[in-house]
Amino acid sequence: MTLDGSGIVLASNSASRKAMLEAAGIAFTARGADIDERALENEMDGAEPAEIAQALAAAKAAAVSSALPDDLVLGSDSLVEVDGRRFDKPASRADAADHLRAFSGKVMTLHSAAALARGSQILWIGSDFARLRVRDLSAAFIEAYLDAEWPAVSYCVGVFRIEGPGVQLFDSIAGDQFTVLGMPLLQVLGALREEGALPA
Repeated sequence: MTLDGSGIVLASNSASRKAMLEAAGIAFTARGADIDERALENEMDGAEPAEIAQALAAAKAAAVSSALPDDLVLGSDSLVEVDGRRFDKPASRADAADHLRAFSGKVMTLHSAAALARGSQILWIGSDFARLRVRDLSAAFIEAYLDAEWPAVSYCVGVFRIEGPGVQLFDSIAGDQFTVLGMPLLQVLGALREEGALPA
Protein backbone atom coordinates (compact mmCIF):
# COMPACT_ATOMS: atom_id res chain seq x y z
CA MET A 1 0.00 0.00 0.00
CA THR A 2 1.25 3.47 -0.85
CA LEU A 3 -0.56 6.31 0.82
CA ASP A 4 -0.63 9.88 -0.36
CA GLY A 5 2.63 11.72 0.10
CA SER A 6 3.47 12.87 -3.40
CA GLY A 7 5.49 16.03 -3.08
CA ILE A 8 7.22 14.88 0.12
CA VAL A 9 10.99 15.12 -0.11
CA LEU A 10 13.26 13.41 2.41
CA ALA A 11 16.30 15.62 2.98
CA SER A 12 18.53 12.62 3.58
CA ASN A 13 20.17 9.68 1.86
CA SER A 14 19.96 7.57 5.04
CA ALA A 15 19.00 3.99 4.19
CA SER A 16 17.20 3.47 7.51
CA ARG A 17 15.10 6.64 7.16
CA LYS A 18 14.16 5.70 3.60
CA ALA A 19 13.23 2.21 4.76
CA MET A 20 11.01 3.60 7.54
CA LEU A 21 9.02 5.77 5.12
CA GLU A 22 8.78 2.99 2.55
CA ALA A 23 7.56 0.50 5.16
CA ALA A 24 4.94 3.01 6.32
CA GLY A 25 3.64 3.27 2.75
CA ILE A 26 4.71 6.89 2.23
CA ALA A 27 5.53 8.02 -1.29
CA PHE A 28 8.58 10.30 -1.32
CA THR A 29 11.74 11.27 -3.11
CA ALA A 30 15.12 11.66 -1.41
CA ARG A 31 17.64 14.44 -1.78
CA GLY A 32 20.62 14.83 0.53
CA ALA A 33 21.07 18.18 2.29
CA ASP A 34 24.35 20.01 1.78
CA ILE A 35 25.00 21.63 5.16
CA ASP A 36 28.06 21.85 7.40
CA GLU A 37 26.79 19.87 10.38
CA ARG A 38 29.95 20.25 12.44
CA ALA A 39 29.96 24.02 11.99
CA LEU A 40 26.36 24.24 13.20
CA GLU A 41 27.17 22.03 16.18
CA ASN A 42 30.14 24.24 17.04
CA GLU A 43 27.93 27.34 16.89
CA MET A 44 25.59 25.66 19.38
CA ASP A 45 28.35 24.58 21.76
CA GLY A 46 26.83 24.21 25.22
CA ALA A 47 23.30 23.55 23.95
CA GLU A 48 21.43 20.40 24.92
CA PRO A 49 21.85 17.47 22.50
CA ALA A 50 18.10 17.45 21.79
CA GLU A 51 18.27 21.12 20.76
CA ILE A 52 21.22 20.44 18.47
CA ALA A 53 19.46 17.48 16.83
CA GLN A 54 16.39 19.66 16.23
CA ALA A 55 18.50 22.47 14.77
CA LEU A 56 20.29 20.06 12.43
CA ALA A 57 17.00 18.51 11.28
CA ALA A 58 15.57 21.98 10.62
CA ALA A 59 18.71 23.12 8.78
CA LYS A 60 18.56 20.08 6.50
CA ALA A 61 14.86 20.61 5.76
CA ALA A 62 15.36 24.33 5.08
CA ALA A 63 18.40 23.77 2.84
CA VAL A 64 16.59 21.33 0.54
CA SER A 65 13.38 23.36 0.70
CA SER A 66 15.19 26.43 -0.63
CA ALA A 67 15.84 24.53 -3.86
CA LEU A 68 12.38 22.92 -3.99
CA PRO A 69 10.06 25.66 -2.67
CA ASP A 70 6.81 23.96 -3.68
CA ASP A 71 7.55 20.68 -1.93
CA LEU A 72 7.11 19.60 1.67
CA VAL A 73 10.60 18.68 2.88
CA LEU A 74 11.37 16.36 5.78
CA GLY A 75 14.73 16.74 7.53
CA SER A 76 15.98 14.47 10.29
CA ASP A 77 19.04 14.05 12.48
CA SER A 78 20.28 11.92 15.37
CA LEU A 79 22.85 12.53 18.09
CA VAL A 80 24.37 10.20 20.66
CA GLU A 81 25.37 11.23 24.17
CA VAL A 82 27.31 9.09 26.66
CA ASP A 83 28.40 10.39 30.08
CA GLY A 84 27.66 13.95 29.00
CA ARG A 85 29.84 13.68 25.87
CA ARG A 86 28.34 14.06 22.42
CA PHE A 87 29.50 11.66 19.72
CA ASP A 88 29.36 12.25 15.97
CA LYS A 89 29.67 9.65 13.21
CA PRO A 90 33.09 7.98 13.33
CA ALA A 91 35.67 9.48 10.99
CA SER A 92 37.62 6.24 10.58
CA ARG A 93 37.63 2.62 11.71
CA ALA A 94 40.05 3.52 14.51
CA ASP A 95 37.68 6.30 15.57
CA ALA A 96 34.78 3.81 15.54
CA ALA A 97 36.75 1.46 17.81
CA ASP A 98 37.45 4.38 20.17
CA HIS A 99 33.74 5.19 20.28
CA LEU A 100 32.80 1.60 21.04
CA ARG A 101 35.35 1.43 23.86
CA ALA A 102 33.88 4.66 25.28
CA PHE A 103 30.34 3.21 25.04
CA SER A 104 31.22 -0.11 26.68
CA GLY A 105 29.26 -0.70 29.88
CA LYS A 106 27.55 2.71 29.65
CA VAL A 107 24.08 4.05 28.91
CA MET A 108 23.81 5.71 25.52
CA THR A 109 21.15 8.38 25.03
CA LEU A 110 20.12 8.66 21.40
CA HIS A 111 18.29 11.83 20.38
CA SER A 112 16.39 11.80 17.08
CA ALA A 113 14.70 14.86 15.63
CA ALA A 114 12.70 15.73 12.53
CA ALA A 115 11.46 18.92 10.87
CA LEU A 116 9.15 19.86 8.03
CA ALA A 117 9.75 22.85 5.76
CA ARG A 118 8.15 24.43 2.74
CA GLY A 119 9.55 27.42 0.87
CA SER A 120 12.51 27.52 3.29
CA GLN A 121 10.11 28.08 6.20
CA ILE A 122 10.10 25.59 9.07
CA LEU A 123 6.55 24.39 9.68
CA TRP A 124 7.13 21.82 12.42
CA ILE A 125 9.89 20.33 14.58
CA GLY A 126 9.66 17.22 16.75
CA SER A 127 12.06 15.01 18.68
CA ASP A 128 12.32 11.99 20.94
CA PHE A 129 15.04 10.05 22.71
CA ALA A 130 15.88 6.48 23.64
CA ARG A 131 18.23 5.03 26.23
CA LEU A 132 20.35 2.05 25.21
CA ARG A 133 22.43 0.16 27.76
CA VAL A 134 25.65 -0.99 26.10
CA ARG A 135 27.00 -4.24 27.46
CA ASP A 136 30.66 -4.67 28.37
CA LEU A 137 32.41 -5.02 25.00
CA SER A 138 35.63 -7.03 24.78
CA ALA A 139 38.45 -5.91 22.52
CA ALA A 140 37.99 -9.11 20.50
CA PHE A 141 34.29 -8.40 20.01
CA ILE A 142 34.93 -4.82 18.89
CA GLU A 143 37.42 -5.99 16.27
CA ALA A 144 35.17 -8.78 15.02
CA TYR A 145 32.18 -6.44 14.97
CA LEU A 146 34.02 -3.83 12.90
CA ASP A 147 35.37 -6.55 10.59
CA ALA A 148 31.74 -7.36 9.83
CA GLU A 149 30.16 -3.89 9.92
CA TRP A 150 32.78 -1.43 8.72
CA PRO A 151 32.37 0.72 6.64
CA ALA A 152 28.56 0.41 6.74
CA VAL A 153 28.44 1.85 10.28
CA SER A 154 30.62 4.81 9.31
CA TYR A 155 27.35 6.52 8.37
CA CYS A 156 25.75 5.72 11.74
CA VAL A 157 25.91 7.87 14.83
CA GLY A 158 26.49 5.41 17.66
CA VAL A 159 28.38 3.05 15.31
CA PHE A 160 25.49 0.60 14.99
CA ARG A 161 22.65 -0.53 12.80
CA ILE A 162 20.01 -1.78 15.23
CA GLU A 163 18.35 -3.74 12.42
CA GLY A 164 21.61 -5.66 11.92
CA PRO A 165 24.51 -6.95 14.07
CA GLY A 166 24.46 -3.68 16.02
CA VAL A 167 21.76 -5.17 18.24
CA GLN A 168 24.54 -7.27 19.80
CA LEU A 169 25.99 -4.13 21.44
CA PHE A 170 23.13 -3.78 23.91
CA ASP A 171 21.76 -5.33 27.08
CA SER A 172 18.54 -3.32 27.04
CA ILE A 173 16.78 -0.57 25.09
CA ALA A 174 14.16 1.83 26.45
CA GLY A 175 12.42 3.94 23.85
CA ASP A 176 10.57 4.00 20.58
CA GLN A 177 12.01 1.69 17.91
CA PHE A 178 11.71 4.35 15.21
CA THR A 179 13.66 6.82 17.33
CA VAL A 180 16.41 4.22 17.65
CA LEU A 181 16.36 3.79 13.86
CA GLY A 182 16.94 7.52 13.47
CA MET A 183 13.62 9.36 13.17
CA PRO A 184 10.59 9.91 15.46
CA LEU A 185 8.31 8.43 12.81
CA LEU A 186 4.99 8.53 14.67
CA GLN A 187 5.43 12.25 15.31
CA VAL A 188 6.39 12.75 11.66
CA LEU A 189 3.27 10.95 10.43
CA GLY A 190 1.11 13.10 12.69
CA ALA A 191 2.76 16.28 11.38
CA LEU A 192 2.28 15.13 7.77
CA ARG A 193 -1.42 14.61 8.46
CA GLU A 194 -1.62 18.07 10.03
CA GLU A 195 -0.07 19.55 6.88
CA GLY A 196 -2.56 17.70 4.69
CA ALA A 197 0.17 15.57 3.10
CA LEU A 198 -1.44 12.36 4.37
CA PRO A 199 -5.11 11.45 4.76
CA ALA A 200 -6.42 11.78 8.30
